[in-house]
Amino acid sequence: MKIIIGVANLSHLIYATEVCKMIEEASKIRGTGIAKREPEYIKQKIRDGKAVVAIHKKQLVGFCYIESWEEQKFVANSGLIVHPDYRKTGLARAIKSAIFNLSVKKFPNSKFFGITTSLAVMKINSDLGYRPVTFNELTKDESFWRGCENCVNHDILVRTNRSMCLCTGMVCEPAKLPFNNHKYRQSILWENFKSFLEHHANRKHQKIKKKSILNKLYHEK
Repeated sequence: MKIIIGVANLSHLIYATEVCKMIEEASKIRGTGIAKREPEYIKQKIRDGKAVVAIHKKQLVGFCYIESWEEQKFVANSGLIVHPDYRKTGLARAIKSAIFNLSVKKFPNSKFFGITTSLAVMKINSDLGYRPVTFNELTKDESFWRGCENCVNHDILVRTNRSMCLCTGMVCEPAKLPFNNHKYRQSILWENFKSFLEHHANRKHQKIKKKSILNKLYHEK
């Protein structure tokens, strides 16, 4: 199954509405409120080069984008979604790794953070260098916390004066990671190498198909 994962570009603007629908559907399944987004917001993230997209046979199967607060002091990878048919395949981890790598390139000195109730996401974050923290280590920007107002657990956040909720807060500071997260970078290099080999093999196969004589010789071996 060849899934193309990469930084979204202008050719992916056509998927903006579908991304919003997938985010809304994921919110209903989880039973928690993921901040609702409009297509124009997603399009702007794509134009700014702050999104990663996963495509399989021209179908959108995954997406994630970057947000920042407090003059880029805090950065978060938001809106991680995977098509239902592609869950439990490792795609979420691959997208999360790709958006993390993009975030490091764009904001190497920022503090990355996120809040989640998903154990799977916590595991992925932990592997990338995130650590659990109390909410007072997260951004104070009101625009971020307004995104929690759609969540069914928002009343807990209000009652505790934003000191805790059912979500776990996690933080990562790439600049402080040993060797700038050497383990992570090695995994990215390996994934890139595998993609190169697959691309090379596919090009070779296409050339053989175009030349009937070579195609015949190829299959006779």
